[in-house]
Amino acid sequence: MRLASGVFDDKEELFWVSGHKSTRVSQVANVLLPGSGPWTMNRVLEGKDPNMHQLRQWEQWAESTGFEDPKQPDRLLAPVSQPGKIICVGLNYRSHAAESQMDIPQFPILFNKFQNAVVGSGATINPPLGAMHMDYEAELVIVMGRQGFNIPEDGALDYVLGYCNGNDLSARDLQFRTSQWMLGKTSDGFGPMGPYLVTRDEVSNPDQLEIVCQRNGVEVQHSNTSDMIFSCSYLVSYISRFMTLMPGDVIFTGTPEGVVLGYPEGQRDWLHSGDQIVVSIEGLGALTTVIGDAKLERS
Repeated sequence: MRLASGVFDDKEELFWVSGHKSTRVSQVANVLLPGSGPWTMNRVLEGKDPNMHQLRQWEQWAESTGFEDPKQPDRLLAPVSQPGKIICVGLNYRSHAAESQMDIPQFPILFNKFQNAVVGSGATINPPLGAMHMDYEAELVIVMGRQGFNIPEDGALDYVLGYCNGNDLSARDLQFRTSQWMLGKTSDGFGPMGPYLVTRDEVSNPDQLEIVCQRNGVEVQHSNTSDMIFSCSYLVSYISRFMTLMPGDVIFTGTPEGVVLGYPEGQRDWLHSGDQIVVSIEGLGALTTVIGDAKLERS
């Protein structure tokens, strides 16, 4: 299934995506299970496996009957709009470590973002004033579907709900201001995800997916998740040794070569206002992000 979150009449709703068609779960549920109430991704994450089985049955019914939803989302949200944990992996592609002139890490390099960074496809990002060296990072994102601690690597992907595109937007001047990366990684909107989540049953091997990033229509990153140093199953297992992973937690698995930071210093063309970044991973659609002007207003 392709599951997405969006805003319909100022309310968050979960919907299926099939081609260019979107169908709200609540509209089908009201026909097949009257009184079931609103459906969001959080409701799916808080439930048990029967929720997913039910969703599949409802989607099949909608497709077989030609059910039409008259509304489209006013705005896309990240598939999981309020993840409990946003865990990111640095230097997880051999090619990216090489272009960064850094050693291959012995252990996953972990850092985090917060919920303020989460936006959906189509969002315009206004960097903080003073963030001059803006960069893109196309990434595969793992979305957890089950609670787990000390998960064995063999079978770790059974704990995954699905996968989506991510863009680990980074202000490099802020990132390297100190030895801690957080300042340049989790400003408002620095964690776009989407446009939808593809459930794990439809992704046969997350460690063998083509990953592409385009800047204003020009390809700037092109690799495959097979170049990752630490596989998806290893990352889930490793992280769960030290913290309990919960449904809805997301893991940004790292970026391949081609980021602005990887160019010689005199050739770095940092992102500018008006730039459009599109991340597309095999089978996961395309995540679009626009860079806006610096954020000036107070709130």
